[in-house]
Amino acid sequence: MLVEDHIISKPFSWYWSDKECEPVKDQQTFKYICGSVLLLFMLILPLIAPVHDYLSIPTDVKISASNDSEVSSEFEDTDALTAFSSTDDHQVFYEFAGVPLKKTDVTQMRDIRLIPGGQSVGVELHTKGVLVVGHHLVKGEKETQKSPGEEANVLVGDILLEGNGQELNSMEELSSIVKESGEAETPIELKIKRGKEMISTSLTPVFNAQEEEYQIGLYIRDSAAGIGTMTFYDPETKKYGALGHVISDMDTKKPIEIHEGTIVRSHVTSIEKGSQGIPGEKKAKFSLRDDRLGTITKNTPFGIFGELDGDMKNETYPKGVPVGFAEEVEEGPAQIMTVLDGEEMQTFDVEIVSNMPKKSAVTKGMIVKITDPELLDKTGGIVQGMSGSPIIQNGKIIGAVTHVFVNDPTSGYGVHIEWMLQEAGIELYEDNIDKQKAS
Repeated sequence: MLVEDHIISKPFSWYWSDKECEPVKDQQTFKYICGSVLLLFMLILPLIAPVHDYLSIPTDVKISASNDSEVSSEFEDTDALTAFSSTDDHQVFYEFAGVPLKKTDVTQMRDIRLIPGGQSVGVELHTKGVLVVGHHLVKGEKETQKSPGEEANVLVGDILLEGNGQELNSMEELSSIVKESGEAETPIELKIKRGKEMISTSLTPVFNAQEEEYQIGLYIRDSAAGIGTMTFYDPETKKYGALGHVISDMDTKKPIEIHEGTIVRSHVTSIEKGSQGIPGEKKAKFSLRDDRLGTITKNTPFGIFGELDGDMKNETYPKGVPVGFAEEVEEGPAQIMTVLDGEEMQTFDVEIVSNMPKKSAVTKGMIVKITDPELLDKTGGIVQGMSGSPIIQNGKIIGAVTHVFVNDPTSGYGVHIEWMLQEAGIELYEDNIDKQKAS
């Protein structure tokens, strides 16, 4: 039979008996003390000067080609702690009293100057293939109802790429194939993209006597439109970036794979003010024929990208601004540029609440809070259509507003500008340019 030891809840207590005297340690309290001491030590450790100095040494540093300043350590005892570059100027080593402590990788970036955006833009995307957004029943000649598409296991979100070997890029092209196959009473051979998988299936159109046409029981879409905000324009390449997030289909909620697209000027007509739990929205109008700005070639998690037909101007920054990389972003005051009425761009105060630089591309790299009284009064904070508004800090473009917090419309996420530039195909690294010249 096992007998449990009963120990008084007092650290380092002793028990006496007639036979002997022996110390018995309260294990639970001892663990508590050790844990508390360890926690206190971890909290105090970064405050110790040498440790603080070590932790403050960055592991990665980005320097623009026009920046001639050297990466150096900023410590009081410079005789003991020194920094020196390796022979290829891509690394800096820190040592203390001759003992190597830490290595910093130095990356030389191109000296890029971008024209900040802020303009309200309209977007029209034409899908790559035809997107399935729903099913419906077709009443045949014998009063039977069925959906040939659903019976053929065509799912919502599928992209119809080919019909009978013919490439599909519009609803009209699919309608023509449906009519031909229906009249010939032959099945349609479909090539479908489902996620990353390619699928083949066949279905036979049914004649809808009421509407006097052949149908396949699918709701389809071949285009999408909306508004957003221009983020930047590169006058050297004519490339641009806007929105800062992917455009998804309103029904399937899946990213739209584009065949082609157009970006145009838009005119903000009104604003629905946001509140807790209810995001606000910009209302705007645009003409695809008269207000064209350029093409859209990419729709990615970091925004839409392409080339403009002509130059884009920003009267506030006519000569453009340099790029501020993620490591340069500071928590504190910044500004955004956006349109609230018509086509007039305005600058508003915001605060970078949190900066989260990563080595790999992420869509949510900053938390941004609107602090400008005028913007808060007119919009309630971040509203739909404001996505892509450029963020300026210390005279540099550092990113774009991308998302709003539903429960706090005054705040939302921002994306770092370098990831948008990467998606736009704008070269960031000086070494890559040198290699291209050499080849």
